[in-house]
Amino acid sequence: MAMRATLLVLMTATLGLTACSNGTPTLMNLRNTESGPDEFAIVPTSELELPANRNVLPTPTLGGTNRADPTPEADAIAALGGNVARANANAGGLVNHASRFGVAPNIRGTLAAEDLAYRQNNSGRLLERLFQSNVYFRAYRQQSLDRYAELERLRRAGVQTPSAPPPGL
Repeated sequence: MAMRATLLVLMTATLGLTACSNGTPTLMNLRNTESGPDEFAIVPTSELELPANRNVLPTPTLGGTNRADPTPEADAIAALGGNVARANANAGGLVNHASRFGVAPNIRGTLAAEDLAYRQNNSGRLLERLFQSNVYFRAYRQQSLDRYAELERLRRAGVQTPSAPPPGL
């Protein structure tokens, strides 16, 4: 009789803990779902500058940039000692090369649908499906990359990796 009571308590505790999971963890969702402001969307602008001669002002360009708008990429390049003009000139070539085979206009929707289908086909064990527990990381475990094993593989192949951090950092 005590064995049955213990088993019943164990099953109830397991079901109770499983029911506490609420589906997809919120840390994987990078959207602001709150009604308040998004602190990551607020970027301070540069100081306003008064022109030396107010009679000679630059012609406004429709859709152009504002001189007070922040330029975080250019600021980072300059802070690291790079040439901002050279970096911006090379960015267009990178975008053109990456899109040389075409660009899918609805890539986010397509990837979301394919991800959902993949996770449904790899949906986990019975209790996980029953309580809609998250199986995201287990579903993609075979596709994950061990960065240190890959680093060692590249080093054995003779690829120089001077900026790679040591394991444990």
